[in-house]
Amino acid sequence: MACKSERSSTCQCNRDPVKSILFQMLNSEFTPKPNSQQEYQYSCNSTGGCPCENRKVSQCPCEGNRKVVLKNSEVICKKASEVLLKTVAFIKNVPSFYQLPQEDQILLIHKCWAPLFVLGLAQERVDFEWIQLSVPSLLKKILLNQSSNIDTTVRSDAGVPFRDVQRIRMLLHKLWSLDICTKEYAYLKGMVLFNPGISGMRYPQYVQTLQLEAQQTLMEFTSMLHSRSHTRFAWMLEAVDFVKAIDSKVITELFFKPISGEINLEEVLLETLFIKH
Repeated sequence: MACKSERSSTCQCNRDPVKSILFQMLNSEFTPKPNSQQEYQYSCNSTGGCPCENRKVSQCPCEGNRKVVLKNSEVICKKASEVLLKTVAFIKNVPSFYQLPQEDQILLIHKCWAPLFVLGLAQERVDFEWIQLSVPSLLKKILLNQSSNIDTTVRSDAGVPFRDVQRIRMLLHKLWSLDICTKEYAYLKGMVLFNPGISGMRYPQYVQTLQLEAQQTLMEFTSMLHSRSHTRFAWMLEAVDFVKAIDSKVITELFFKPISGEINLEEVLLETLFIKH
């Protein structure tokens, strides 16, 4: 008696209809295409809504949870290091930052360095592609008689979830679509750096004042350059909200671990920022 193999509720992401199930389990090497028009590109809508908010990342485990790494990692990681140095230089050139108690400075760095870095990627127009990690399953190793001495734990833990990388890239494209100038990036970075919502700060009121000053200056600047200042300003505020949600662990794993290994990037940043203060 023939067994029905088609089930509408089963994920079909990696299914090849011309291959057997066993063949597919042992040999499927699905690789995402970073430049796929259908999957990754988007256009800004007329209402100014950010696609990061409107577009839901697939919940299918073989989509959003698959691990990816940078393509041409040496080139991109070098550019990322240059962006990080410029991020440090930006903070050093903000006198009001060093007027805060060092405890508050440390809290701000821990919370804000990754969002500042992403704004730096956008400002320097650092684009990137990725490839999917291929981790052989236990069944594949057994059936293909592969050595049991191969350490798959490290390879299984390596990489970054695809949904996180896609979110960063979409955010970059949103920022590029706004055609933000150098001064606007500086004001946006000020709004990100001075985050009064961080718990444990000694002077959150002063930090909030600095953030409002940066926001007010940005609004006045955009009103001078663009007739649709309110819409443009609202778009940038939305972008800032999404930038603040960036996970520093994802940034470290994606852009710095390939060349630096297991490094505590926050400690390096703190040492660099406070070496002359």
